[in-house]
Amino acid sequence: MTATKPILIIGKNGKTGSRVDALLKQQGLKTRPVSRSSHPSFDWNQPATWPVVLQDVKLAYVSYQPDLAVPNAESTLRSFIDAAQDQGVEHLVLLSGRGEDGAIRAEKALIESGLRWNVVRASWFFQNFSESFLVEPLIDGEVSLPVGDVLEPFVDCNDIAEVAVAALTNPALANRLFEVTGPELLAFADCVALISDTTGRSIEFNQVPIEPYMDFLKDLGTSEEELWLLRELFTRVLDGRNSHIAHGVEEALGKPPRRFIDYVKAAHKNGAWDTAQLNQA
Repeated sequence: MTATKPILIIGKNGKTGSRVDALLKQQGLKTRPVSRSSHPSFDWNQPATWPVVLQDVKLAYVSYQPDLAVPNAESTLRSFIDAAQDQGVEHLVLLSGRGEDGAIRAEKALIESGLRWNVVRASWFFQNFSESFLVEPLIDGEVSLPVGDVLEPFVDCNDIAEVAVAALTNPALANRLFEVTGPELLAFADCVALISDTTGRSIEFNQVPIEPYMDFLKDLGTSEEELWLLRELFTRVLDGRNSHIAHGVEEALGKPPRRFIDYVKAAHKNGAWDTAQLNQA
């Protein structure tokens, strides 16, 4: 690795991108974290923004927004890979999602590109409960989702970031797919119960039908693309196809993945579900 070359991080404000950036900087490595709000900016929907951020870059961590499952993700990623090759990028590490047909097609585009590559294929994030759309319902004491007792091996974003950094900095790991999960299978109701027990607050979990849930999100102003993605996740991805544990964390890092209960304790200690924190947001 050339220490003077910046490592590009697409998705600087994302749950994984921010962590990848921090870990690389802790190693004394130069980074170029970008997003739509950065300078220079990066926007998946505006290819004219791509060449500037790719200049003088050999390594890149790529998280696609909103998700590789969406219909246009594969074609957009192919165009981005072409732009990266034109700028002399040598190695891309791609964040992907388990059980997503569109994501598998996008992964294939990278794998067959001729670049050095890694795919970090992740299950649902722990941090969706503390840094995303589930925070407010948890604080309000009632979580309603169109999902039942299907089991998911939720994974910690810190594990994802560590695997991505290992892939970026250890040439011996190149050209490998790491499927990363947590060490246990949990239903959403189990996760809510653990948060309830840890915080000492009464939090109820309700399974709701998909159509009223989608109507509710539409009324909140959720975009059509996000609505499509959520329907895909709750009706296809969460159908049990991912109800098994993978070992990508151990394969890349030589250590077991973090447990959900340990994440919950740390998030609670940091005030993730405090009403005051929600008000500040």
